[in-house]
Amino acid sequence: MLAETIIKQLVAIVGEQRLLLGDDDLKRFGIDRTTLWTPAPSAVLLPGSVAEVQAIVRLANEHNLAVVPSGGRTGLSGGAVAKDGELVVAMDRLNSVLEFNPMDRTVTVGAGMITAQLQDFAEQQGLFYPVDFASTGSSQIGGNIATNAGGIKVIKYGMTRNWVAGLKVVTGNGDVLELNKGLAKNNTGYDLRHLFIGSEGTLGLICEATIQLTRPPLESSVMVLGVAYFPAIMDVLRCFSTDIDLSAFEFFSQQALEKVTAHRGHPKPFETEAPFYALLEFENSSEAVLEQAMAIFETCVESGWVLDGVLSQSLSQASNLWKLREDISETLWHWKPYKNDISVRVSRMPEFLREVDELVARQYPDFEVVWYGHIGDGNLHLNILKPETLEVAQFHAKCVNVSSEIGQLLAKYEGSVSAEHGVGLLKKDYLHYSRSAEEMAMMRSIKRAFDANGILNPGKVFDELS
Repeated sequence: MLAETIIKQLVAIVGEQRLLLGDDDLKRFGIDRTTLWTPAPSAVLLPGSVAEVQAIVRLANEHNLAVVPSGGRTGLSGGAVAKDGELVVAMDRLNSVLEFNPMDRTVTVGAGMITAQLQDFAEQQGLFYPVDFASTGSSQIGGNIATNAGGIKVIKYGMTRNWVAGLKVVTGNGDVLELNKGLAKNNTGYDLRHLFIGSEGTLGLICEATIQLTRPPLESSVMVLGVAYFPAIMDVLRCFSTDIDLSAFEFFSQQALEKVTAHRGHPKPFETEAPFYALLEFENSSEAVLEQAMAIFETCVESGWVLDGVLSQSLSQASNLWKLREDISETLWHWKPYKNDISVRVSRMPEFLREVDELVARQYPDFEVVWYGHIGDGNLHLNILKPETLEVAQFHAKCVNVSSEIGQLLAKYEGSVSAEHGVGLLKKDYLHYSRSAEEMAMMRSIKRAFDANGILNPGKVFDELS
């Protein structure tokens, strides 16, 4: 419980209506998409300006109160969980367009702006914001930046990091930093902006962001291919990416397709069943590109890699094919899945796929395993579905043991235990498989520089400072 004197000071900062203390609000704002921890913040604050955020952080330092930044709460690693009486600072009100510069093709927005709203704004200006993923309708820009969100277009457009031209942040020490100021070229020492991108709220609270926009893509075509066996996915990727500029290359298993079509009512792409499916997207800039795509498809069929396929003939068909992939994550939440979000270099993917597939078959013989991911950039999503007969805690305990073996395999292949979801609470015990002891020591030093009292998102990414 917060002392009455602190409550009065918080009310003085944000106003009585913007300090939430009710049980329902505490539960709603104190959790993300993970279900392993019970939310238990002491209060939720909804600041309406950078000055209010700064005042909250300074008060938290004065009274040694932990602070958890909160965006759209769509995270999958427990990065926004407040389970130990923290103050939750939710950015929902900082959601407006602050400045648009058509010459620079940049827009400055509040951190609480919903991703889809930014995409819509860009479209209204005849421009394009390319970072796209399943939660665009509820995720917030600040949270995307704090986790360096990826998604379905990374193979062409890169991660969120590539599109952040400037940031305004409040550090854990209560200082306001304005970083890079939208410059395309700024070679003046350390670019602190990039420290905050992917920092998961451990260094500061992102309040405003200047986002780079680009030209909209031409009309795109989508292909879904039925792939004969797992390693053949990489052969298909190699063939298509050699001659065609792909904007996406996704994959999913037959199990994933069955669940999406059953629970969402989407039609299957074709009658032939395949163990795996690849979804490709590319700009159909000319008839020659379409002819080239069909020629590559025929080569893949003749090579025994592809069993069947379909090429979109309209925008609506392309959208429907994308739903087969985009709706997987939301569909699987019915089974409370244990998620592994892992990556290796694309060149090492074939041998890694073989070993991880053998490991999963050996360790999860009685569990249903669903594969999908952004395989064009080396990112796999391995989902273990919870059986109805197991409680969540029992199921999680079984999965945790195998996560260590997957971590060891990732270390062997110099991969990442978290490709795009972040570390949070869920992955921090496995961070040492992807980061050396020296790197982790340096990360702690950086944390101390920006958050000397350790009040920001304590326990996330790594444990207490040492």
